[in-house]
Amino acid sequence: MLKNIPKIISPELMKVMMEMGHSDVLIIADANYPAAAHAKRLIRLEGVEVPELLEAILPFFPLDNFIKHPVRLMRNLPTEPTPEIWDVYERILKKHDTDRAFQEFDFADRLPFYEESEKAYLVVQTGTTARYANIVLQKGVC
Repeated sequence: MLKNIPKIISPELMKVMMEMGHSDVLIIADANYPAAAHAKRLIRLEGVEVPELLEAILPFFPLDNFIKHPVRLMRNLPTEPTPEIWDVYERILKKHDTDRAFQEFDFADRLPFYEESEKAYLVVQTGTTARYANIVLQKGVC
C-alpha cells in the first residue's frame, strides 16, 4: 500500500497514468460511452462517478499548458440544455489546476470525439449516467 492515494484510483489506473507522457490523452467516459469499441486501452470503474474520479486524479495529473485547450468535452446537441455536470467539472478543474493550464473547455462533436478516443492513451469508463459526461484530459509535464 501507498499513502494518500484515493481508493478509487486502482493500482492499474495509477500505473497507466504514470506511464503516460506529455501530450498523451486520458478520456474519462460515462456509462453510455461505447468505450470497448473505441479504446485501445480501457479500464472499467463502473462503481465510480466521473466527478469523484476527476477530483481524485487531478492532484496527480498535470494538464498540458502547451496548448490552448487541454480539457475537452463531447458537444451536446443544440436542441439540448447545457449539461449541469460541466459546471461541476469546471469547479473541480479550477480547484486542482494550480498551473492554470485550464481556461475553458473545447468541444468535439460525437463522431470526432469517438475518433479521438481511438487515439487516446487510455479510456476509463465510469458508472456515470449523466448525458455528455465524457471528458478528455491532455497530460502536461510536472
